[in-house]
Amino acid sequence: MKLSKRIALLLFTITTLTMITASSEAQSPETPLLSLEAKILLGEVKGRIDHMALDPLRNRLFVAELENNSLGIVDLGEHKVVHVITGLTEPQGVGYEPSTDTLYIANGGDGSVRLYRGADYAETGRIDLGDDADNIRVDPATKRVLIGYGGGGIATIDPATRTKIADFPLPTHPEGFQLDRKNNQILVNVPRARAIAVLDGGSGQPKALWSTKESGANFPMALDEDAQRILVAFRSPPKLGVFSARDGESIANVELCGDADDLFVDAKRGRVYVSCGEGFLDVIDARAGDYRRLARLPTVRGARTSHYVPSVDRLFLAVQAASLEPAAVWVYRPVP
Repeated sequence: MKLSKRIALLLFTITTLTMITASSEAQSPETPLLSLEAKILLGEVKGRIDHMALDPLRNRLFVAELENNSLGIVDLGEHKVVHVITGLTEPQGVGYEPSTDTLYIANGGDGSVRLYRGADYAETGRIDLGDDADNIRVDPATKRVLIGYGGGGIATIDPATRTKIADFPLPTHPEGFQLDRKNNQILVNVPRARAIAVLDGGSGQPKALWSTKESGANFPMALDEDAQRILVAFRSPPKLGVFSARDGESIANVELCGDADDLFVDAKRGRVYVSCGEGFLDVIDARAGDYRRLARLPTVRGARTSHYVPSVDRLFLAVQAASLEPAAVWVYRPVP
């Protein structure tokens, strides 16, 4: 074979292999569907970081810096910390109530809920729940603030009077919970009971206790209101469980990354985002109802809390300080 023909054949082979490799990579189920567009440094923040919330009026993100006993306030337009609230005791949950322009911070260390004015972050009140104040949800319809706490309860706070007006009993300490407005109920993860508790949305009285059977450590929960499905991330074993919001019937199970602490539904794209302390973000496809995993993105070990905000179409990941990474909020843009 002449040298020119050999060169031509070699070039054809290389080109063909390159096209096959590129096609294979494009179709790979591990193709990232979240684009990391920024890392917002939090400063000298030590230890574990917990949950987050957004003030949409000022475009500011609240970050509960649990082991640092502080709360960072991040201006998302400027990509920087603009204020820090100190003197907290293991802040875990955070919520913003817009009608009264009030920031709520739930403290696990002393069981207190502390209230701050949104304009200048001056402290305006304190409600003592007694023990392990944790997750916060704000009901947009009633404007009431619900907080899980203690050995088994959800406190309801009236933002107008800034007082606790009701207590909803639970069998054990509540973790992630959601307000199901279509069915007028509150769905609560109670991992020590290996169950999902169902409360009446008005009275708070128990309606049902759906067993999660062999699955345990059910901490985060999301609600797909359109599909009427509850999504629960289990840590033991690590998997995503999907249940009917009407009767708790199991619909699907998908293997997950380990130590999940937050998950969110992206209704626009039919996806689910799960952040795991093992050091990954899992992206799950929910469009066909089979909930298969689309991608697993590496992050940083310990980065297990996140916050997806549909109005700004961004996923925020809280990354605690590590040997090669400073404490920061990583900002992901869903793709496409």
